[in-house]
Amino acid sequence: MADGGHTFVKKTFGKPTYCHHCSDLIWGIIQIGYICEVCNFVIHDRCLSNVVTPCSGIAPCIIKNPVAHCWSEPTHHKKKFCTVCRRRLDDSPAVHCLICEYFAHIECQDFAVPDCTENATYVPGKELQSVKHQHHWREGNLPPTSKCAYCKKTCWSSECLTGYRCEWCGMTTHGGCRTYLTTECNFGILQPIYLPPHSVSIPRTEVPIEAIIGVQVKSKTTLVRDYSCPRSISEEFSSGDAPRFKDEEPLKIDAMHVSAVSGGSGTSSHYRPESSSHKSEKSDKDKTKKEKESEEKDIEMIKVFDGNNSFRRQLYRVISVSRTYTLEQLLTTALRAFHITRESSSFYLTDLYAPSGMEDTPLQDPTPVMNLTHLEGKRPAIYLRFLDKGKGHVRVYPGKLQCSLEEPYVNVPVENTTVIKDLIRDALDKFGFHDNQMQDYRCSEVLLDRGVTERILAWNERPWDIIKQLGKESIRQMELMRFYLQHKQDPHGPNIALFVGNLPPGLSQRNYEQILNKYVTDENKFNSIGPIYYEYGSVVLTFEDAQKAVRAFYNLRETIIEDKKLLVMLLPNIEPSMVPPDVRPLLIFVNVKSGGCQGLELISSFRKLLNPYQVFDLDNGGPLPGLYVFRQIANYKILVCGGDGTIGWVLQCLDNVGQDSECSSPPCAIVPLGTGNDLARVLCWGSGYTGGEDPLNLLRDVIEAEEIRLDRWTVVFHPEDKPEEPALKAPSNTTGKKKKAHQAHLSQQTNQHQLPAITSTEISGGGAQNEDNSQIFVMNNYFGIGIDADLCLDFHNAREENPNKFNSRLHNKGYYVKMGLRKIVGRKTVKDLHKELKLEVDGKVVDLPPVEGIIILNILSWGSGANPWGPDKDDNFSTPNHYDGVLEIVGVTGVVHLGQIQSGIRTAMRIAQGGHIKIHLYSDMPVQVDGEPWVQSPGDVVVLKSALKATMLKKGRGKRRLTEPHISPAVLSSTLSASATASVAASQATIQINTTGSVISGPGQGQAGSTPENGDREAVTGT
Repeated sequence: MADGGHTFVKKTFGKPTYCHHCSDLIWGIIQIGYICEVCNFVIHDRCLSNVVTPCSGIAPCIIKNPVAHCWSEPTHHKKKFCTVCRRRLDDSPAVHCLICEYFAHIECQDFAVPDCTENATYVPGKELQSVKHQHHWREGNLPPTSKCAYCKKTCWSSECLTGYRCEWCGMTTHGGCRTYLTTECNFGILQPIYLPPHSVSIPRTEVPIEAIIGVQVKSKTTLVRDYSCPRSISEEFSSGDAPRFKDEEPLKIDAMHVSAVSGGSGTSSHYRPESSSHKSEKSDKDKTKKEKESEEKDIEMIKVFDGNNSFRRQLYRVISVSRTYTLEQLLTTALRAFHITRESSSFYLTDLYAPSGMEDTPLQDPTPVMNLTHLEGKRPAIYLRFLDKGKGHVRVYPGKLQCSLEEPYVNVPVENTTVIKDLIRDALDKFGFHDNQMQDYRCSEVLLDRGVTERILAWNERPWDIIKQLGKESIRQMELMRFYLQHKQDPHGPNIALFVGNLPPGLSQRNYEQILNKYVTDENKFNSIGPIYYEYGSVVLTFEDAQKAVRAFYNLRETIIEDKKLLVMLLPNIEPSMVPPDVRPLLIFVNVKSGGCQGLELISSFRKLLNPYQVFDLDNGGPLPGLYVFRQIANYKILVCGGDGTIGWVLQCLDNVGQDSECSSPPCAIVPLGTGNDLARVLCWGSGYTGGEDPLNLLRDVIEAEEIRLDRWTVVFHPEDKPEEPALKAPSNTTGKKKKAHQAHLSQQTNQHQLPAITSTEISGGGAQNEDNSQIFVMNNYFGIGIDADLCLDFHNAREENPNKFNSRLHNKGYYVKMGLRKIVGRKTVKDLHKELKLEVDGKVVDLPPVEGIIILNILSWGSGANPWGPDKDDNFSTPNHYDGVLEIVGVTGVVHLGQIQSGIRTAMRIAQGGHIKIHLYSDMPVQVDGEPWVQSPGDVVVLKSALKATMLKKGRGKRRLTEPHISPAVLSSTLSASATASVAASQATIQINTTGSVISGPGQGQAGSTPENGDREAVTGT
């Protein structure tokens, strides 16, 4: 065995070949180098003694804490290499890890080393100052133009799998230079916003990471332990070998083709599914041709099963050997086909088709290959068996135990009579814990094949019996199994949180408990419920036992209530004391349905660049799960990837949960994925994410962005008392980020404080609706009445009818143009608006000019970047901005005027500025608040400054003088405290509309959000 555990043999290469260690070409007329018979690692003679890359046969054994990969769906990758077999991925479908840069062919997936980044490493009692992170190196597939951090030379290659990159900090280096670099990692340029893994804990459960971070929720059946051999699939699907178990059927798979992997003395073949059925004929011809060539060369193709389970499922590997092979050569080739590097003396071979009574007879020299039983139409087949000697050694790993070992594990001798209690005692002695009590530890059986699964062992179980049972079912499984010693106490602690969504909104705590108790049995009952997000129909359940939490997780996620399947998430926990003071973790929300597939691309990139536990998909429970996880962090930032509607959704959830969090108003940055993106434009984040920007640069911009304030406004709709008519004529059952009422919470407040003016009774589709039919919204961008709201309503209704057609910014804007042209030639729905309403600004009546629409602006961007207010003029109006406590009111004369504003030819008619606006509608009128349109019945509309505040992040433009109020950390701290106090006080107030039009507004009213279904609903008015 050479360095790195490789089995190198000398080989002459017939074409240009590159060394996988130094990436240089192997020179010479006769290119002679070395290749590993197991993993195909190619190397120069001069590099042979300097190998740092471990062979895939031993790589799983040297991982101290295995972490399963989060696999993507199979797809094609260009200019990438398989990390397992080191071959190109260009021509074959492959998978990659969504967390790290691990790529593998589909048939190599079972041989993938489970060494994904360990993102939750919290250990109770460990001091922050003593935490040191080491680089997490990933070989090959480096970004182009990567430079070595040590020698400053190019370390990437398009010809082979070479070079290393740290998954934490992004540092790249040659394999040979890696040993000269410091082992400590500081997370690189993203350190100021990186959620440190040592502050995160997840409970010890069988729930896969896909379910925790919301990538893909697997069914429970996939978590059952499966003693299967590596994936190799029978090509004899129509006349396969009859299984010896009558109740089992052989696995039937479509046509395959063979791709040989060259070795030293033998060859193992991997079967890859063809991408389409029309390749079957070609595959059969290739197979027949290869078999004929093998016969002419005196070569035998033999199927190898590594255990009973692989035979039951008809999954095997094929080796190509000479008919003159000795038993030792045949056994060694079979072991290498399964990436097994243990000494061959621990195994033996049997003939699968041996006569009855001789099935377990080992093969013998001198000619074991020629002595194999040959059946007509079938290849010869052999069993790879484990040789039971009655005793042996097992590997025990310390896991997260703080011990000083040079090797990642210790070998503990065991016999047939050894029990787990003895194993724990002997392992503690080898770890140096002689004085520790055995009762404080537990031993687990960890399987690394097809993910990472763990089973806690009883003290009376026998480790050697476990080894023998695994050996019978699958030799590969036996090799990948390890015993794992750890403290009985879970580092996550006893409080395990489950987030449950899609419950009926607006119920009481008792009703929620009654609903959940129907589906959670008494033995799995939760210890506590809360917080409860009444307006969203979401709760958090807390368990003290991990097994109860897992059973409840699987039971609840299969539950359907009111035709909705419950959304259930197992939440990680963050220990705030382990977050360094100079780190402000970035909480990322991504609306994956915005901007086509750009949201999916962004969330994948952010999960690789940062800790995946700080990246949340808004399609899974909205912003609430992420805000709950970050509730104890006193200083963090938020990045919202979506449109203006998504931003309003996140801000609304912050309003509801901020009072219960350490940080009530974290600053928010934006990656614009919507159609209008007006708020993103004002804050300099751009008109729309195109996919060409490097996600790393986006995160750099967030680090450098400055904090500013954003005014927010309460809009109250108080229709005239007409019991026979509904307050709203628009449908109330809207979808998307339609601002749903959170008045269930408001109802509790009003009932508790006995406020008679407004009490909540039911959920409305638009905002908080009260007994007097008042509707309450929180406005961030703008509020329109008339022609622009009419266009917005037409667009909204069209998208409701055909949501799949509105998934492109260009298409959405084109539809607005089409609707505008129809309005020009058709009958006007909004006519003589100035006669249909009365406007008061700061208590003074304002005479309106002849207009068809008015727009009340909080920001100087409307309708995808237009500025209706226009540039500064010499008039009686002050220069507006979004933090001055003043709104701008403008008028438009028609659709043509809207189009001219959009194109920049004209500006709107300036009408007034003020901080308190009252409008009386004399007739039904289309209105829209931040792009959410409906038809409002006659009544009063009041717009006033909200007690709610928002802190936003504005993208920097290089070095420039600050022209907006910059918030220092000290000022921000006091401001947030004052804001939280004001919010609590204001939430206990009601809304009273008196004869003078004055309004007192509380913050509990306004836009709640639901999970978006068809992307954002930003206002893109005009043509």
